[in-house]
Amino acid sequence: MTRVAWFQCAAGVAGDMVMAALVDAASRLPSRPEGLRPPADESSPSPGSPMSGSPPPDVLFAVMSAAADVVMASVDPTSSATTDVSDAPTLEALTFEPVQRCGVRATWANVVVHDNGHAHNDPHDGRPLDDGDTADGEQADHNSGQHSHGPHRPARDVVAMIDRADLPQRVRDRATAVYAALADVEGAVHGIDPADVELHEVGAVDSIVDVVGACAALEAWGVDVVLFSPIAVGHGTVRTQHGQLPNPVPAVADMLARHGAPTVGLDTTMEVATPTGVALMCVLAALNPVGAPRPGAMPPMQVVATGYGAGTADVAGRPNVVQVVLGDLDIDVDATVSATVDGDAAPAGSPAVEVSVNVDDVTGEVLAHTVERLLAVGAFDAWVTPIIMKKGRPAHTVHALCDEARLATVRDTMVTETGSLGVRAHPVRRWPQQRYEITVEVDGHPVRVKVAAHIARMDVEFDDAAAVAAATGMPVREVIALAESLARETTQHD
Repeated sequence: MTRVAWFQCAAGVAGDMVMAALVDAASRLPSRPEGLRPPADESSPSPGSPMSGSPPPDVLFAVMSAAADVVMASVDPTSSATTDVSDAPTLEALTFEPVQRCGVRATWANVVVHDNGHAHNDPHDGRPLDDGDTADGEQADHNSGQHSHGPHRPARDVVAMIDRADLPQRVRDRATAVYAALADVEGAVHGIDPADVELHEVGAVDSIVDVVGACAALEAWGVDVVLFSPIAVGHGTVRTQHGQLPNPVPAVADMLARHGAPTVGLDTTMEVATPTGVALMCVLAALNPVGAPRPGAMPPMQVVATGYGAGTADVAGRPNVVQVVLGDLDIDVDATVSATVDGDAAPAGSPAVEVSVNVDDVTGEVLAHTVERLLAVGAFDAWVTPIIMKKGRPAHTVHALCDEARLATVRDTMVTETGSLGVRAHPVRRWPQQRYEITVEVDGHPVRVKVAAHIARMDVEFDDAAAVAAATGMPVREVIALAESLARETTQHD
C-alpha cells in the first residue's frame, strides 16, 4: 500500500493553505492511525503548551520543528561576512487557528516572521485585490498608498537556507525542488539566470516556512505520492511591484504549462493560485515514483483522513479552502514482478483499464473526433484499429486506456461519440517511463518537449511544432528537429 495525499484545489491553492490542510487533517483524527508515530526522542507536549488540545503532536511537531530549523538556518555560520544577529530573521509566531470559510470548518495557518526589521505575515490566498495585496502577497501601506515590500533573497540563498536546516532528507529534497522550480520559472519570466533571481514574497522567510512546513507535514504523514485536482485560477489583472500583470501571474502560468497541470477558471479577479501553492502541487507530483496515477480526479484509495486549509478571505458562495484527502493506494510502486529480463527484475507497473468498442457505421472524421474527446476527458491514450467483422464487413475498434477512477467518464464518452449500444473493458498494467517537460524557443515561439533522460528520448509536442510551422513557414519536421536539438543542449547544460 502506498500513502497518497490528494489535494482538492477547486478554490485555488497557496503554500500556507496546503500546510494548514495537512495539520487540520491530523486534528480531525479520532485516534492516531497506524504509520503515524511521534519522534522517538520526543514526548507529547504537556497540557497548556501551544500544541495541547490541537492536532496530534506528530504532524504539528514536525511542522513546528521544520519551521524553527529553517529560520535558524537563515544565518550562515560559516560566512566570513559580519552578521548582526539582531537583524537575523526570527519566527515570532506560527499558529493554526480554527476558522469558518463559507460554512466549512477549516484551519488557518498564520506565520509571523520578524525578517530584517520587517514584521510581516502571509496575507494572500484569495484576498480581494482592494485589500491592498500584490500578486506576491505583499501588503500595501493604506495610509500612503505605497507598497511596503518584504525582504527578498537570491534563489541560491533560499536553497542554501534549506540545505543548512536540520531537516529529514526527503523534506529537504522536496523543498529544494520546489524552490529550484520557482527560480527557474522566475528566471524565464525575467530573462536572467535562475540562481540570480531575486525572490520577493516567495523568498521571504514566512513563505519559506510555508513550503518547508508543508513538506514536513507530508513526511509526518508518510506520503509517497502527491496528487491534485484541476487548479482554479482567476482572471483580469493583479497589482505587483512590476505593475499590473495578468491573472494568473506569469510565474504561475509558466509553472502550470511546464507540468501540463489541469486547471479550471473561476469568475474572480482574486489571485486564488499563488506561485508557492502551484509549485508545491506541480513539483511534488512530478517527483512521484513510477507507477503513480496522474493529477486529476481522486484515485481509488482507502481514505485515512481529510482536512481543510483556509485562505485569508471568507468568500461568499464558495469555501476558500484547500482540501486534502489522505489515503492508501492499492499499488506498490516499489514492487517487482517475478519475471526477469537479463537477470533484472522489472517494475510491477500500475493498474489501468482498457475500454474498447467495435463500430462499423461511423466515418473517419467521427473516429478522429472520438479519439480527441477521449483524451480530453482524461484517458491516458486513445487509438483506432481496423478490423473485419462478421460477413466480411470492414469496421474499426476504438480503444482507450484510462485510470479506473475515470472509467465511467471514458466509457460514457465512447458510447456518446460512437453511438454504440455497448462497450467492454478489462484491467491491464502499464509501465509509464519517468519524464519531465521543458519549453524551448524556436524562432521566438515556445515549444514543449517531453524528456525521458534515462532512455535519451525527446518527444516534441506536435501541436506546438505545427503552430510554429504555421507562423514561420518552416516545414514542421524542421521545427521538430530544431526543438529536439535545443532540448538536448538544454538538458546537457543542466
